[in-house]
Amino acid sequence: MLRDEWGRLLALLVARYRRLDLAEDGLADAFEAAARTWPWAGAPDNPAAWLLTAARRRILDRLRAEAVAARTLPLLAVEAGLTEEAQRVMADPGVPAALADERLRLVLLCAHPDLAPEAAAALTLRLVLGVSTADIARLFLVSAPTMAARLTRARKRLAGASFGLPSGAELDRRLAGVRDVAYLAFTAGYAPGSGADVLRADVAAEAIRLARVVRELAPGREADALLALMLVQHSRRDARVVDGELVLLPDQDRTRWHHDEAAEGLALLVPLAGGPATPLLLQALIAGEHAIAARPEDTDWPRVVRHYDELLALTDTPVVRLNRAVAVGEADGPLAGLAALEGLRLAGHRLPAVRAELLARAGHADAARAAYDDALAACDNEAERRHLERRRDALSPPRPPG
Repeated sequence: MLRDEWGRLLALLVARYRRLDLAEDGLADAFEAAARTWPWAGAPDNPAAWLLTAARRRILDRLRAEAVAARTLPLLAVEAGLTEEAQRVMADPGVPAALADERLRLVLLCAHPDLAPEAAAALTLRLVLGVSTADIARLFLVSAPTMAARLTRARKRLAGASFGLPSGAELDRRLAGVRDVAYLAFTAGYAPGSGADVLRADVAAEAIRLARVVRELAPGREADALLALMLVQHSRRDARVVDGELVLLPDQDRTRWHHDEAAEGLALLVPLAGGPATPLLLQALIAGEHAIAARPEDTDWPRVVRHYDELLALTDTPVVRLNRAVAVGEADGPLAGLAALEGLRLAGHRLPAVRAELLARAGHADAARAAYDDALAACDNEAERRHLERRRDALSPPRPPG
């Protein structure tokens, strides 16, 4: 209930009062009141309208406390109008256009360019999806007080920001920012770089929920590509981790994939495949190539490499080059993959881990062992460390000196 209603109710309240602090506190108080009274009094016929009315009353109480007595009468007049509006809005089982606009304003506000991507992602999870501060802190591997302080700073930075709906190129830039936030949150769940978990399916699922909200509010090719990419990758979650251990794609039991989710993602991709290439679309097409292969050996690696070549032309980053090298190694052999790594610089453990794997497959056990050691020294994720140790220990014994 909370996560389903939080975002749209908060959007209505922010649109009305233009103050994030008042809206968030008022809505939290309303949910708390509901949790306290509904179990014994019974839930109202229209829970969302009840929550909105309760939140408004608490906000108005705060406004009254802040204002002088002379402002009381106008506030009461506003409340009467809002009550009528809330009953009208909540009586509509669909999503009214006005409400959709307010939700979009809230989503765009959370992706404001003044916020760092991590702060924008955390604030979006809190305000749009209603994820608790404690849960966000756990997802981002920081303490609850640290995350609370981060959210407070983010709110303060937005205190003077416009709640208006941008248009034209500015709207496109802000929507791209929202998609970046959603994919950042997804990546934090699907492939956390540190901590004990190799996968945090709950945060990945929340990011997908955000992508669905964005797609609902602002449909388009990029929104479809983003959702497709997330769905196809997320569909492998049950096969990617077995008994707490990381299982790489070639070794996964594909019967454990969520094929209905993959099919939904692939269906989104079909009408996009012949259109202009974008980084999101190409990443989704690469994920789709794995989804349609019944067995690892059925993967069309040359086509995957071609997608990476296109992606590299649009987004030449070390991560893209690293992933392309993996695909080249599969398509043309480990020596070709190693050649594709030449000159690449990338912090963290993933580059030496890929180099180690390719060296091992090329029969260079000693060099592979050294590369695995480099990867282990840079790896902060416990499950990935265990995986790297197993791979290193599976190599042939080191050659004796001399």
